[in-house]
Amino acid sequence: MGGKKPLIGLSWEPKLPPLPSWSKISNTKSKDPPESSALWKPNKELVDGLFVPPNDPEKVNKLLRSQAKDTLGKDWFDMPAPTMTPELKKDLQLLKLRGALDPKRHYKKGDSKSKTLPKYFQVGTVVQSSTDFYSGRLTKKERKATIADEVLSDRNLAAYRKRKVREIEEQNRPAGNEKWKIKGRQSRKRAKERRH
Repeated sequence: MGGKKPLIGLSWEPKLPPLPSWSKISNTKSKDPPESSALWKPNKELVDGLFVPPNDPEKVNKLLRSQAKDTLGKDWFDMPAPTMTPELKKDLQLLKLRGALDPKRHYKKGDSKSKTLPKYFQVGTVVQSSTDFYSGRLTKKERKATIADEVLSDRNLAAYRKRKVREIEEQNRPAGNEKWKIKGRQSRKRAKERRH
């Protein structure tokens, strides 16, 4: 037979991409070694080129906590924290201000005064029942991707918003002689500008 003997145990070495040399790092930045990350570990944490978790229980717990997913817990069936997109943020803000949208609906106060948005939540779609085919169902044109789009496209809410804005503007507008004084000041300013 040939001259090679079969190897017992590990017969391979992991092939890692070449890392930048220490000389390049030390010339540009401070002389401290880079911190360990998921892709790169310092040589003191490697055994035969492989990462072995530490034996110290405190370090093991810290490592497990850093790798644990951000969830609400077992009582909430490990509900994950979703990534906050601008659309979700607008929808959550609208839900907090839902008491101002419709004058005929009243909601519990809850935590409407706090400005923080919830960290853990889930978004779902409402499935219409077949019994409410004509009365409670939204048509395809009325269905929108986000709550903000639905609120903006609703004609009744738009009329209510316009009426409320008009009422607030009328309250803040000066009445009687005050409005004439304001106009007079503006005309004097214009006259001075014309002269110069």
